[in-house]
Amino acid sequence: MGDTGILVEYGDAIDPEINLKIRIVALALEREKPAGIVEVIPSYRSLLIVYDPLETDLHSVELVLASVEGRLDRMRIPPPRTIHIPVLYAGESGPDIEFVARFHGLRVEDVIRIHSATIYRIYMIGFTPGFAYLGGLSAQLHTPRLDTPRPVVRAGSVGIANNQTGIYPVDSPGGWRLIGRTPLKVFDPDKKVPFLYRAGDLIKFTAVSKSSFMRIERGGAV
Repeated sequence: MGDTGILVEYGDAIDPEINLKIRIVALALEREKPAGIVEVIPSYRSLLIVYDPLETDLHSVELVLASVEGRLDRMRIPPPRTIHIPVLYAGESGPDIEFVARFHGLRVEDVIRIHSATIYRIYMIGFTPGFAYLGGLSAQLHTPRLDTPRPVVRAGSVGIANNQTGIYPVDSPGGWRLIGRTPLKVFDPDKKVPFLYRAGDLIKFTAVSKSSFMRIERGGAV
């Protein structure tokens, strides 16, 4: 990846075991902080290692990586946290949920039940700060994205695109089918820890009423 990065590919599919290996390697590199390595960015099936060419070089980074991989069977990572995300489904918060229901021959209530029944794993974070790509969406809800993206999707919107679901952390363009919205601020740049979750955490969506949404949005307990 140019003169400041190395991209390590561990597979060609969305697979929990592949992603687990990537997260273990990433955590080890972050803990050990080898000289010259600036950043470690995990994704579904690959790991980007960014380094400072004035402090190290490609060969040295490869040696560090080989050393870490030689110790994988002895490494452990902390158990994942489960982050509960309240969602106001349908209506103005989820303008595409009726399309999703019709596309699959379901009722809106079925879409809400199926979507909120799963515990999703965060495979990676990208696109915008805090955008979590989640694995585990039921095949009953796999739905193609919009033909034309919306210019602006409100922060907190929960959407579906093909076999993925996710939360928009900031106002941004987006082409996912919107089925609901959370009142939680999943990305807050003013906080010391700006992200509500990290790669490897688990997400559990819970349907809430409009009154609960407004109460939580005002700072009330989830």
